[in-house]
Amino acid sequence: MASSDRTTHPITGSHDLALKNGSVVLPDGTVQTTVYVRDGMVSAIGGEAPAARVVDCTGLTILPGVIDTQVHFREPGAEENEDLETGSRSAVLGGVTGVFEMPNTKPTTSTPQAVADKLARARNRMWCEHAFYVGATIDNADECGALEKLPGTAGIKVFMGSSTGNLLVSEDSMLERVLRSGQRRVAIHAEDEARLKDRMGERVDNDPSSHPVWRDDTTALRATQRVLDLARKTGRRVHILHVTTPAELELIARNRDIASCELTPQHLTLAAEEAYPRLGTFAQMNPPIRSAAHRDGLWHWVGQGLPDVIGSDHAPHSREAKAKPYPASPSGMPGVQTLLPLMLNHVAHHRLSLRRLVDLTSAGPQRLFGLVRKGRIAVGYDADFTIVDLKAQWTIKEDWLASRCGWSPFTGETVTGKPVGTIIRGHQVMWEGTLADKAVGEPFRFDSTDRPAS
Repeated sequence: MASSDRTTHPITGSHDLALKNGSVVLPDGTVQTTVYVRDGMVSAIGGEAPAARVVDCTGLTILPGVIDTQVHFREPGAEENEDLETGSRSAVLGGVTGVFEMPNTKPTTSTPQAVADKLARARNRMWCEHAFYVGATIDNADECGALEKLPGTAGIKVFMGSSTGNLLVSEDSMLERVLRSGQRRVAIHAEDEARLKDRMGERVDNDPSSHPVWRDDTTALRATQRVLDLARKTGRRVHILHVTTPAELELIARNRDIASCELTPQHLTLAAEEAYPRLGTFAQMNPPIRSAAHRDGLWHWVGQGLPDVIGSDHAPHSREAKAKPYPASPSGMPGVQTLLPLMLNHVAHHRLSLRRLVDLTSAGPQRLFGLVRKGRIAVGYDADFTIVDLKAQWTIKEDWLASRCGWSPFTGETVTGKPVGTIIRGHQVMWEGTLADKAVGEPFRFDSTDRPAS
């Protein structure tokens, strides 16, 4: 679809910003047109009207703002690896306009006070829009319904495995209590803790390729089956994070009325046969990077339309920590800044369409979580745009990375498709690798926590 004018009526008034001559990905197709912004929202699409500032987007594509629904920015408690400022700076440099941040901080984000503390820390420091997950614990299981209603929260997060202390909710009885408390979709890290403990002997010293042997397919599938059974029993919707096995996706496909799911760029890009010999412990994450056959199986389900969102699971650690011999090395890798470049490269190689990518990174998060005025380019929606050059071929280098950890498993990779600009509520926060003078990120609003007064 191509057009230079989307309206037959004159546009009244002046506007704060006009994005001209770009290919704009609208809900009904991609159109070469002008997008106007007034007071932080899309005010018109197409036509000619005066604007205080005009940005020429010739040769560029304007996407709805990309939303990364799973990041770990490590603040408070591990700021040596990342903090809210550096993590969100990475996000906007990578074209990401908003993030959902996870609760496994120190202290954990599991109380109203901890949520309020994170929101206060984010004010005037976070470059992008944000919301914070509240971690379910053995202490707050029956209070999750109240906690999920707190402004600025993305909902409840459950760690069925791979966590410590009271953030670990590994028993069905406790998980059922969490699911019975509240109404919003619950995000799940689905690995079976009992099986992980039983199989610890499968880990081989100094051999990170044994990581997916220890944390095998059954470990993930068993946890996913358990939580789906409980979701069915309680009538609660669940969101399975960072799915790594085709068998889980097949199971989720049979339970779409109660289950949604996320894939990561890492699991769609890396394969164990190549990643562990090349990267060693720097390829270590939970759930693990699996075989090329697993990766191909995930792509099969992308083609079936199953995954709802792409999340980076950005989880940085220092080089020194990651360089420890396995299994002393921590699991996790940075990813928020490379999410879009990797997925654009997959678009360039025809593994998915641009429209499908937009659904996974913008419309999908809005639809799944009830974001207010986000997720599409339409009049009345927030003027959040990710502007990309689909044809740019470039190499990911360390000097481009803003994460405090300073590394990525994808440095040295040549990709096609590059983030050029990040605009949030009409503020141009990044253009061609240069940041604005100040951070403007604000908390996301959700229709479940932000209903207007009757």
